[in-house]
Amino acid sequence: MANVQASTASSPGGAREGDAGRNRGGRPRGSTRERILDVALDLFTERGYGDTSLREVADELGFTKAALYYHFEKKEDILLALHLRLHALGESALGQLADMSEDATVEDWRAVLDEFLDQVIQNRKLFLFHVRNENALEALQHTEHNQTDHADFQEQLRKVFTAPALPIELRVRLACAIGAVMGALMGAGDAFSEVPTEALAGMVREAVHDLLPISTA
Repeated sequence: MANVQASTASSPGGAREGDAGRNRGGRPRGSTRERILDVALDLFTERGYGDTSLREVADELGFTKAALYYHFEKKEDILLALHLRLHALGESALGQLADMSEDATVEDWRAVLDEFLDQVIQNRKLFLFHVRNENALEALQHTEHNQTDHADFQEQLRKVFTAPALPIELRVRLACAIGAVMGALMGAGDAFSEVPTEALAGMVREAVHDLLPISTA
């Protein structure tokens, strides 16, 4: 009996210690803040942002509502944090593209785009979250934090598309390739939501490689 009580005792953050090793769906847990975002992502994607309360997020985590407020003062803060996750995707890959040297081969460009695709595919649910909560996310467009982050992302893309080391034809193809990745996962909405992630990744990768063919000459 003592062992059972010990396994269900609450931590200082309000969570049940018996669940300390795993997150929703059996995923390994990270920091408390990231665990909250992971669970909120699941709930907002499945039920919708407007139909999910902070109480439901806290209950799913085994937290008290007060413990949740320690990390996020209001539900909109969670929404913004999840929105910023999307902008953070691929920053490393975009930076690598902008910094590629003049003697980089098409194989090099494709390798970096493959890395970008891998990062995006691994976070596929983020795109579904954005598509299914478009109205709620529109309210974030005019926040100072979101405008700054969006400007940073646009600057990264601008560096890639104006890089003097890249021939104009390759820059156009890179723009189309990045557009193919984003279009398949966000622009198409829920159209491919039933396609297994691995299968979708393979199809998008083929499309990207068609846009960046490797010369055999």
